[in-house]
Amino acid sequence: MRPITEFPTDTAAQITTVLADIDDTLTTDGRLPAIAYQALEDLFNAGFHVAPITGRPAGWCDMIARFWPVSGVVGENGAFYFAYDSASRKMRREYFANAATRAENAAKLARIQTRVLAEVPGCAISADQPYRVADLAVDFSEDVAPLNDADIARIKQIFEEEGAVAKISSIHVNGWFGDYDKLSMTRQFTHEVLGFDLESEKHRVVFCGDSPNDAPMFDYFPNSCGVANVADFKGRIEAEPTWITRQKGGEGFVELAERLLQSR
Repeated sequence: MRPITEFPTDTAAQITTVLADIDDTLTTDGRLPAIAYQALEDLFNAGFHVAPITGRPAGWCDMIARFWPVSGVVGENGAFYFAYDSASRKMRREYFANAATRAENAAKLARIQTRVLAEVPGCAISADQPYRVADLAVDFSEDVAPLNDADIARIKQIFEEEGAVAKISSIHVNGWFGDYDKLSMTRQFTHEVLGFDLESEKHRVVFCGDSPNDAPMFDYFPNSCGVANVADFKGRIEAEPTWITRQKGGEGFVELAERLLQSR
């Protein structure tokens, strides 16, 4: 990981698209600081494609796609994307799985929920679970006292024992059924909404994140960026970002945004 200050100006000047995780990337200590939101708006107004790529639920993503200065949002770790067309006043919602499959998966996730709560004392089901359509989010540090690494690993293991995919973020273990992740739905989103092939244009995209569930994105994009708190996971993350900011969370995202805007 190299300091964002070393990001070459000529490379930064080629960036057209900024993708970013939300929790502990755009937010700081559970809040979205004004400077981070301003950075999103500055990027959007400067002509960048901007899209959050998050583990947060469909209910939140619907609001984000409609009200934030973004081109769309990928949610629940790749279960769907939402994109709002302000001209036609229409929301586009595309899901990995159809409604019937999501209902079948919900029943299987309910069994996992029972196991996790019984076998891992101190965890809880995320407060945002009622607004989810495809996954189960288990809280290990957002609204509960932080669990240790062994307990977090056990939650992930329970999902996997039941045949689900599980990813660890900075606050939740998210689990689901289906062969998708943040990267696979990002590919679909960029093709169908932004109008370009991600493979041929990935050198013109920056992804900014902070935790292990961002590893596929860090690995894929040549100019991936981590906010400073990604260093907390050093040695426990499958792929590290190319660049790293000096500050954590939203303030770190601002550093990235300023570097890109200055290159213009």
